[in-house]
Amino acid sequence: MPYYAPKNFHLTNRRNFLKGGLIAGAGALFATRFAGAADAPAAAPLMAVPQPSAPPSGAPTRVALTNGDNRTDNVFRGLKSLEKEIARSIGDRRVVIKPNNVSPTNQLASSHADALEGILEFLKSIGKLDHAIIAESALANTMQSFENFGYPRLAERYKVKLVDLDQESFQTILAFSESDAMPHPVRVSNVLADQKNNFIISACMLKTHDRAVATLSLKNIVLGAPLKLPNPNSTGGRGRVGNDKPILHGGGAHGININLAMLAPLLHPSLSVIDGFQGMEGNGPLSGTAVDHRVCVVSNDFVAADAVGASLMGIAPTDIGYLSYLSKAKIGEIDPGKMEILGEPIEKLAKKYVLSASAQNQFKWKEPAHVAGNS
Repeated sequence: MPYYAPKNFHLTNRRNFLKGGLIAGAGALFATRFAGAADAPAAAPLMAVPQPSAPPSGAPTRVALTNGDNRTDNVFRGLKSLEKEIARSIGDRRVVIKPNNVSPTNQLASSHADALEGILEFLKSIGKLDHAIIAESALANTMQSFENFGYPRLAERYKVKLVDLDQESFQTILAFSESDAMPHPVRVSNVLADQKNNFIISACMLKTHDRAVATLSLKNIVLGAPLKLPNPNSTGGRGRVGNDKPILHGGGAHGININLAMLAPLLHPSLSVIDGFQGMEGNGPLSGTAVDHRVCVVSNDFVAADAVGASLMGIAPTDIGYLSYLSKAKIGEIDPGKMEILGEPIEKLAKKYVLSASAQNQFKWKEPAHVAGNS
């Protein structure tokens, strides 16, 4: 018999979803976690915390949308417009800035130092810079990518630490693959999973993607959390590295979107900062072409931020699988008409990005899925 996934992933109770998902026992997708580390002590089990930050009762979700000719200023102004709620949300947690460094050499594909400077300057202005870190598990060499993109200059200026997540502790979770409808272990960063003690800022860009239509703030955290570690099944010794990142792509359009939605309770941004000063269209997230856009999106609600980011690219939020799934679960807001947009209207700043050549296959998440090889 073919395996058919639901046409739309639907959860009716927000509280149950936040406690559940892939992490704590959503029936079909299991959930077992184990603490571990790459030459680090085992970490205590971590609990997901509610997300996204809810606005006051009856108030619309607030999203800051800035534009201008200075990337750093765009980011800073967007953050400043939400200063009170951001400062309150951070509390006494350590700030972790997670860039999106897909390539160690292609700046267009990776978070720009000028955008990070806007975040760091804002944190300094509200007194939340102490103990802040910039942390990534880059597709290639993390510290080399930091060097190539000028991050050490920022680290020195703002007295923050640059962290290679592959050298930090991890836990093992289970992810779904539509290729066999089986659970697969994935080793993910404890730094990004520990949202009780860490305030996670997703510092990403507007980019098209070859699997999920667009690269936005949630994907930067969920698909950035798997690590590159010694492969426990390799006979080549500890020098043989296993990259767990591809596992969360889930074997297709259904798998990647299910994983993004189901892992959101554990791995999500506390704050989304989407830099669209120079976007990427076409063959993103690595080999696309530049779009001169000069915008920035900021919100405590990562679902709303991603919906606005998609809209700015000319993509309907309902065409992005994980946003549709989360919306049906009453997690966050994807309708810009129900948001309070601080700044210019979306329609004034939107551009039509050329999508990946594989876009039609990516939209197949809307159709029933079957496991390859079954009949």
